[in-house]
Parts: sequence; structure tokens; C-alpha cells
Amino acid sequence: MVRGAVMATDRHVFGVFPNEDKTISAIRDMDGRPWRLERVHSPFPSDKIMAALKLKRSPVGYFTLAGGILGFLTGIGFAIFTSVQWHFIVSGKPVVAWFPFFIVGFEFTILFSVFGNVLGLLVHGDLPDIEGIKRYDPRCSGEHYGILAACREGEEGGLVDFFRSKGGEAKVISA
Repeated sequence: MVRGAVMATDRHVFGVFPNEDKTISAIRDMDGRPWRLERVHSPFPSDKIMAALKLKRSPVGYFTLAGGILGFLTGIGFAIFTSVQWHFIVSGKPVVAWFPFFIVGFEFTILFSVFGNVLGLLVHGDLPDIEGIKRYDPRCSGEHYGILAACREGEEGGLVDFFRSKGGEAKVISA
């Protein structure tokens, strides 16, 4: 969950919170402050945190839909192409039989939907995020929640105090 762009002169502070409610409180109280919320880490997907972040809906689903449509058309096209190339006429049945081709179209729909989804995740998820590993606390993979925020140089103390007042631990990230 990412918000904002990183500037070269920014300093980063990582706050670690013991529960979801304190994390949500800190996210909501950051509005109107001079600090910029960069990323939120959660041990599991949370609808409450997503609502507090007020993020737009992800466009990855459109990639999946486009991949599915393209896959269905490709599957039907391949089936038609191969049947027309071989001209197997059995008992006077048509060379292009639509109903069996829907099975091939369905399978290609699933395959290309997965490809579209992965492409959408790579494009809109800013993956791979090699730099993000430097600004991550492994406790957020287990039972804690984390907030990465950016501030101007010299304002780190205020942001650290803010995170501590909200019930979390805070540390300044160098790099």
C-alpha cells in the first residue's frame, strides 16, 4: 500500500504498531500533517486499513479482463485455424463446430487471465521493489503493523514522537 513519491531530501521514519486499531488511528491522524505516508505493512489484508488509506480501486482487474477476452478469442481462433487446416469432415458435420471450441476458448481464457493479472501486478504494483526491503521491519510479517512515513530533513524527531504518542515504536531509516 503505497502513497506519494519519494524525494531525494526526504528522511524516512518507520513506526511499528502492536495492533490494527492503533495503526488506523495513526494513519487517520497523519492527514493535515506535514509528513507524507509512504507505505503501510500489515501481516494480513485489512479492509479497515484500506478504508483509512482512502486508496483508489486498483486497475489490475482491467488487465485480467483484457487477458481473459484476448485468451477466449485466441483459443477460438486457434481451434478454428487448426480445423480449417486439416479439413476432417466426419459424417457431414461442419468443419468449424462451435460448441467444442468453447472448451478451448475457456481454457485459453483462464491462461491469458492469469498472464494479464501478473502483468498488471508488475506494472501497477511497482514490482519488484528492491529498495523497499531496506525500509521494512520483519515483525510486520508476523503480528505487528508498520507505517513508513517521509518527512523533511530535521523533522524526524516530530514524526518519531507522533508515532510513539500513537502507541507504536519508531525508528529513523537511513538510506
